[in-house]
Amino acid sequence: MRLAWFSPWPPQRSGVAGRSAELVPILAARGHAIDVFVDAKRRRLDPVSDDPPVAGSVRVLSAHDFVWRRRKYPYDLPIYQIGNSHLHRFVWPYLFKYPGLAVLHDGRVHHARAEALVPHARTRDYRAEFAWNHPDVPPAAAEFAALGLDGILYYQWPMLRGVVESARLVAAHSRGLATMIARQWPDRPLEHIALGEGPPNLDVPAARRAFRARHQIADTAIVFGVHGGLTAEKRVREVVAAFAAIRVSVPHAHLLLVGPADPWLGLEDQITSLGLTAHMTRVLTTDDETFDQSIAACDVTLNLRWPTALETSGPWVRSLAMGCATVIVDTAHQAHVPALDPRTWRRHAPASDPDPQAEARAVTVAIDVRDLAPSLSHAMSRLGSDAALRAALGREARRWWEREHTVERMAQDYERAIARAVQEPEPSASGWPAHMRPDTAAHAHEVLDAAGFDDPQVRARLAELGS
Repeated sequence: MRLAWFSPWPPQRSGVAGRSAELVPILAARGHAIDVFVDAKRRRLDPVSDDPPVAGSVRVLSAHDFVWRRRKYPYDLPIYQIGNSHLHRFVWPYLFKYPGLAVLHDGRVHHARAEALVPHARTRDYRAEFAWNHPDVPPAAAEFAALGLDGILYYQWPMLRGVVESARLVAAHSRGLATMIARQWPDRPLEHIALGEGPPNLDVPAARRAFRARHQIADTAIVFGVHGGLTAEKRVREVVAAFAAIRVSVPHAHLLLVGPADPWLGLEDQITSLGLTAHMTRVLTTDDETFDQSIAACDVTLNLRWPTALETSGPWVRSLAMGCATVIVDTAHQAHVPALDPRTWRRHAPASDPDPQAEARAVTVAIDVRDLAPSLSHAMSRLGSDAALRAALGREARRWWEREHTVERMAQDYERAIARAVQEPEPSASGWPAHMRPDTAAHAHEVLDAAGFDDPQVRARLAELGS
């Protein structure tokens, strides 16, 4: 098939960009012809001929070229990678105008959608779209964004309706998110596509030794790691506080923080005040290979994003691939993951597996965010001192990854979703806010009206182009 793939793309530092760059060549090798459409403002592009894409090929083009290329040689399906980030801003107009397969990396996209409208003098459009997405919410709630009061408030209202109702087929990278969407929109076509990520054949012991030697971390240290952007949502300050609390029970504990820190956290001041400088390693930037080595160097990785956009964490999936013990937040969209509650060291209830030996199949430890501080300390203390538990969780983590998160599994799921999406009808835009699917020929008509020009053939041609 001829596929138009809309996504951030390397060298943009984005998990979605990385997954697209890994997956697209695999799909092309299976016979698809793929044009990748990107934000040309953020990436240098080489000239490309105006010929159609050929089977097995991948070309990277400016999104502005999509409309005329589509008219010259139609694509079988546009595929939109949707995340809750400003890097996806260029995707929205095409998503609404040219229905295709919309792949949700996040189940809450309010931050991204508001950023695409409010800073660009489109507050009126934002208000209309907010009211349409959330008719049960007082319209005055939209004024938070209009006044620049974003952040945590956006998590309350996901702004997902436009994605779900504009697509031929919606796919979610989380089983739990797919279930939530199915409940709210039972009549919309929906698929789950596994998030495939992580090195399948990394020599983890060798990577562990290499990274620890490079950063002078003792072989005997019990390393807890946080990976990716260090933000308030990652609960980094809570991790640092818990690490300080458990050092008495885990004297060889070491904390590894990989990624740039939000300066608003005051992280350095906290580390200094707690006297932890000698017991920590900070790595501000890494390439992909070193990032994986930094995960391999850990005994436990901590993936505590809250509030959540209902994403599946890339560093967490990579930790599973390396057979690492992990700690996550107990969230509804991850409830299908077999997890232990550190308050009881039993499976979280309700659990889908009633077997008395269900605890032995847990792949992670999940913390109730309402009990974050004590539960995190319990989890770190037990995992830091119980090598057998770490090993058991690591074994089950790798098995879960092999079943749920390989790149090959993701490619197979995409093939199934693509085949279904091309068979689905284009959804109706009836009742949508006008700005979501505007008449693209409206300005041309205004110019003709002002000039008193009323040739029916020209008008007809404009109407055709506008569609």
